[in-house]
Amino acid sequence: MLFWIAMGGAAGSVLRYVAGGFAQRAAGIAFPLGTLVVNVTGCFLIGVFAQHYMNTQTHQEMRAMLITGFCGGYTTFSAFSIETVGLIQGGEYQKAAVYTVTSFLLSLTATFAGITAVAKLQ
Repeated sequence: MLFWIAMGGAAGSVLRYVAGGFAQRAAGIAFPLGTLVVNVTGCFLIGVFAQHYMNTQTHQEMRAMLITGFCGGYTTFSAFSIETVGLIQGGEYQKAAVYTVTSFLLSLTATFAGITAVAKLQ
């Protein structure tokens, strides 16, 4: 199983680099459009893969390769999105809101903390 996840992750990471770079160069603007394109297309893909493989016990390797590996390598934003959609579909609106706001705020805080920590060490 780990082999399939690794193969999907490698393919997703390479495609993230290629697609994000292409979108950014094509846009020609000082806005992180490449990342936005990758995040949105990754969310679409994880939705397609999750729906297709949701209730099947067959193709476990393919599901792991595409959802965990490929989408995880392509963009982790897709995992965040599918988890949030799952909470919403389950009627857990408050949990979805808390998860969304908490993920956003803690992720930005952690990024700033990492930048600050390294800057102080330099």
